[in-house]
Amino acid sequence: MSLSRRTVLAGSVVGSAALATAAATGAIPGVRGAAATAAPAGGYLVGLGISDITGPAAECGMMGYSQLEQTTAGIHLRPRVRAYVIADGGQRVVFVVAENGMIFGSVHRGVMLELARRFGDLYTERNVLLTSTHSHATCGGSSHDYAYNLAILGFQQQVYDAEVQGIVEAIAAAHADLSPGTLALGRGELHDASVNRSRVAFERNPAADREQFPGAIDPAVTALSISKGGKQVGAITWFATHNTSMSNSNRLISSDNKGYAAFAHEHTERGVRYLDGKPDFLAAFAQTNAGDMSPNLNLSPTSGPTEDEFENTRIIGERQYHASKAALAQARSIGGTVDALLCYIDLADIAVDGRFTSDGQPKRTSPAAAGVALIAGSTEDGPGLPGIPIPEGVRNPFVDALGDPRQPAPAWLSDAQAPKAIVAPLGLLPPVGWVPSVVPIQIMRIGELYLAAAGGEFTIVSGLRIRRVVAEVLGVPLEQVLLQGYANTYHEYVTTPEEYDAQQYEGGSTLFGRYTLPAYLQEFTRLATAFAARQQIDRGPAPRDVSALQPNFVAAPGPDATPAGRAFGDVLTQPAPTYQRGSQVAVEFVSAHPKHNPRRNGTFLEVQRRTGSGDWVRVANEGEWAVRYHWSKRGGAESVARFTWDIPADGAGTYRFVHFADSLGGDGTLRPFTGTSAEFAVL
Repeated sequence: MSLSRRTVLAGSVVGSAALATAAATGAIPGVRGAAATAAPAGGYLVGLGISDITGPAAECGMMGYSQLEQTTAGIHLRPRVRAYVIADGGQRVVFVVAENGMIFGSVHRGVMLELARRFGDLYTERNVLLTSTHSHATCGGSSHDYAYNLAILGFQQQVYDAEVQGIVEAIAAAHADLSPGTLALGRGELHDASVNRSRVAFERNPAADREQFPGAIDPAVTALSISKGGKQVGAITWFATHNTSMSNSNRLISSDNKGYAAFAHEHTERGVRYLDGKPDFLAAFAQTNAGDMSPNLNLSPTSGPTEDEFENTRIIGERQYHASKAALAQARSIGGTVDALLCYIDLADIAVDGRFTSDGQPKRTSPAAAGVALIAGSTEDGPGLPGIPIPEGVRNPFVDALGDPRQPAPAWLSDAQAPKAIVAPLGLLPPVGWVPSVVPIQIMRIGELYLAAAGGEFTIVSGLRIRRVVAEVLGVPLEQVLLQGYANTYHEYVTTPEEYDAQQYEGGSTLFGRYTLPAYLQEFTRLATAFAARQQIDRGPAPRDVSALQPNFVAAPGPDATPAGRAFGDVLTQPAPTYQRGSQVAVEFVSAHPKHNPRRNGTFLEVQRRTGSGDWVRVANEGEWAVRYHWSKRGGAESVARFTWDIPADGAGTYRFVHFADSLGGDGTLRPFTGTSAEFAVL
C-alpha cells in the first residue's frame, strides 16, 4: 500500500492516548505479538536491532573530506546502524545511531515513508530520532542536496537504499524485540580522545562558558545501560569527538573510531558475530556537540596518538569503549516516562528576539552562504565543502551541468553574513538552494535523560548554551540534557556568535549567519515550553522535496571480465604454506565489481578453520577489524580482490580463505561465484 506524505506526517500530532488505544486493539498496521504488549507497571518495553548500511565498495565517492579522487576501493570495518525502541505505557520513542557520514533530510524522509508503510502512525518523525556518528570513511551520495553531492558527482541510489533500508531494518528488528526491560544511567569523563581544533575561536567566548570546559574540550561521557531479565543487553554512549581518525587519503570503507568502540564492546568483549543472526548485545557510540572536537590529538590529520591512521582509529575507539565501561559500571537505575516532540524551522529566515542576542537587539538569520574559511577546510581534520575549490585542470560534470557555486554574493547577503567573506551563496543558487534551510528540531525524553536534537555540527559552547535553555525550561539539572547533533537533517556547523566572528573553519561553515545559534536558542525554548506543558506545537514549514531533481554523473560498471585463461574466483596469489601467530596472511582473487552486489548484511570473505572432524567453520570475515578488503581494477573491466587477515595470538590451526562475489555478464545476468584459496597452517 502507498501512503501520502500527509498520512506519514500525521503522526507528529497523534496523541499518546490514541496511539495506546490503537496499539491495544491492533488497529495499527504491522503491530502484532510482542510489539503490542503493554509495558509492565513501573518498567519499560525495550527492543534492540541492528543492520548493515555499507555502500558499494568500489568507485563510489566518500562522504566528508571533499576529495574528488577519494572513492571507495575496499572495506575495513563495516558501518552498521543500531536502533533502540523504548516504550512506557502508551508512549514510545526510537533512538537510532547510524555509522555513516550524516543523516540527510532525504534519508530521514525515506525512512519515515517506509516506517509509515510498515507501521502506520506508530513510528513517525515525532518519536523517531535518527543520528549519525559522522564517519568520513563511508559512501556519499545519499543526499538530495547538491552541495553534499558535488564531490560524489551526484545522487547515488545504491547508497541511499543501503542507508534507508538498513535503518528501517534495524528499527523493525528492535520493534520485534520489544519485551520488558530496565534502564540505568551512568556518567564519567574522557580527557584523551579529543582536542579543540579551533581554540582561537573558543577563547572568544565569555569566561562563564569557557569555565565549563577547562581543557577546551567536552569530556562528558553519558552511558545508558539496557537490561532484560537482569542481564545487560545493550548500551548507548554519548561522547563528543569527530569521527575522523581515518584520513582523506584512505579509500577503505570504515566506521572509524566510534565504529571501533562499538566493535570492541560487541565483538571483542561479548563475542558478537554479525553474520550469525540476532546479537544478544548491542552497543552504540553516539555523538553530541563535536563541532570543534578532533580526535587527531596533534592537530594534524592522522597525527596523534600515533602517526598511523588505523592505529589512531583503534586507540581513540578503545578509549571511548573503556570510558563507556567505566560509566556503565556505576550506572544507577532510572525511571520516568518516554516522550518526544518535533517541529520544523526555516534557518534562512528566523526573526530572533532580543532576549536571545548578546546586545538585546532583535536580529535575523539569512539564506545559506559558505565562507572562505569553509573552503579552506579544517587543517586538523581535512578540507571543507565537497568539490570546492575545484582543482585546476579538473572538470566536474556536476558543476558543468548546474553551474559553478562560486558566485558573487549580493550586497544584502554579504551584510547579513558579516564578517564572513562569502565564496558561495549556497541558498540562492539555481535550480534550488544547494543546502536545506527548513530543518527539524526535536526533544526526546528517555527516562531522566533529555536529548535536544538538531542536524548541525554544534561546537561545545553552542551545545552548552542550548542545553542550558532547555534544562531551564524543563526544570531539570543541566547534566540531564544532552545536545544531540548530527540528527535528522544535516546542515553544516553552528558556532556561537563570538566564535563566528573569528571566521575559523567552523564559523565559515555556519551557513545561516552570525545569529544561527540565537535562532536555535529561541526555537528550542519554544519547543521545550510546549514539551514541558505536554502541548502540541505547530509542525512549522514543510521541508522541501527535490528528489525529482537529482543528477548522477557516475557511470554504472559494465559487464565483468577475467584475465586470459582465468575464471571468476581463481586465486591469483595463494597464501604461504605456514604462518606464525600474530603475522598477516594475504590472498588475491579474480573478482567482480562490488557495485554489482554490495553484499549488505553479508561479506566478501570468510576465513575458515578446519575442525577436528574435517568440517570448515568461519572464524573471521570481511567487515571485522582483523580483515581488510582491497579492491582494484585491471584493464577496463577486470577486478582483483585482495584480502589480508591479521592472525590472532591464539590462532593455531589449518585455515583457508573463501571469497564471495557476483559477476555481471554481457546478457545482464548476475552470476554468483565463490573462490577458495589453498589451505595454510598457523603454528
